[in-house]
Amino acid sequence: MIDRRTFLTGTIGAAAVMACPAVLRAQGSPIRIGFPLPLTGPFDWIAADQQKGAQLAMDVLNAKGGALGRKVEVLFRDDELKPAVGAQRTKELIENQNVEFIVGGLAAHVQMAINEQAKKANKIFISISQSDEISAKPDSGPLTFHEALNPTITGRSVGAWAVKNVGKKWWIVYADYAWGKQNNAVFTDVVQKNGGTVLGSTPYPLGKPEFSTHLPKIQAARPEVLLAAVPGNDAVAFMKQAISFGLKQQTKIVWPLHFVDLAKTVGIDAFADTYGGTSFYWELQDSVPEAKHYVEAFTKKFNRPPDSYSGYGYSGIMEVARGIELAKSTNSDAVATALLNNPSYAHYKTKQWWRKCDRKAFQDLWIVKGRQQLKGEWGYFDVVSKVAADEALDRTCGEKGYA
Repeated sequence: MIDRRTFLTGTIGAAAVMACPAVLRAQGSPIRIGFPLPLTGPFDWIAADQQKGAQLAMDVLNAKGGALGRKVEVLFRDDELKPAVGAQRTKELIENQNVEFIVGGLAAHVQMAINEQAKKANKIFISISQSDEISAKPDSGPLTFHEALNPTITGRSVGAWAVKNVGKKWWIVYADYAWGKQNNAVFTDVVQKNGGTVLGSTPYPLGKPEFSTHLPKIQAARPEVLLAAVPGNDAVAFMKQAISFGLKQQTKIVWPLHFVDLAKTVGIDAFADTYGGTSFYWELQDSVPEAKHYVEAFTKKFNRPPDSYSGYGYSGIMEVARGIELAKSTNSDAVATALLNNPSYAHYKTKQWWRKCDRKAFQDLWIVKGRQQLKGEWGYFDVVSKVAADEALDRTCGEKGYA
């Protein structure tokens, strides 16, 4: 037997469930974010760094109650550094796993395929890979956001500084795909505009880092600066071959981007007195409060400090959550509008902001130099210059195809 009050309470509760089942289901279901990235292949170690940043963001958010009171769940998928696979994995995440947002991508050519699937499904995609096309028409869309630096910003920043401070006569070695070609074009332009000369350039097939036939020609040209637009695991082979040929003793080596993990793999001696740009270096914790909190949390979770691309993964997930909270919705159109109306954020370093026309993130970057002596286990670089965030470093909205 049940009393009248118990009966009425149960009846009212059942009626409430029947009246608004979608609301109650939403309160209990996680917010799913798809995250395709190349966990296998020549970029695997950079992708692993991105993944760690995203995992940390998930932990931080869920420790605070998630977003809109819902748990945040990040689903990782290996795109194998192949556009077709990236498209397939993204489609599966959207259609089978019911993700509401996409964050990720590492290779410039793969993220285009990821973006096409996100656009078809009308989902926000926050790209965390360097690319000039991802924030320009026709590749970009109204829900395409770009968190990372791009070759134009990196090239204009690092190139202008290096021409003035390292040398005037350059040779460029670059991987013959989108990112490498963009770096070759931008650095060539910047060097010439700043009074330098590009003596020559050497393209090579991505993933086939055999440079021995090219290095004698480079040596004979006697450049003052050798730009190595050589990504991922290819950079390991390049550095070893350049050293064996004596190039490091004859010329200064500049990289568009420096990575702690790469320096650790090749060794402190190889990277001593080389220069490169970075979106983040963990020793910024000494001067940037947000960096200190981020590095401490990352180190506690993974027993090592973060490399630069982990910050992109972290910030990409945190921006999805910030947009959800601002919009009080998981609808991509509403979240996109909320982010663009509230463009400033600082999740792990100095302030960043979204430019409304192309949904491109603008952020500070730093130029670092390889130390001759290692500081602790992970202190491979000295910060030699900061380049403040500036929209003038990128192409204009008009140059990107926006009216």
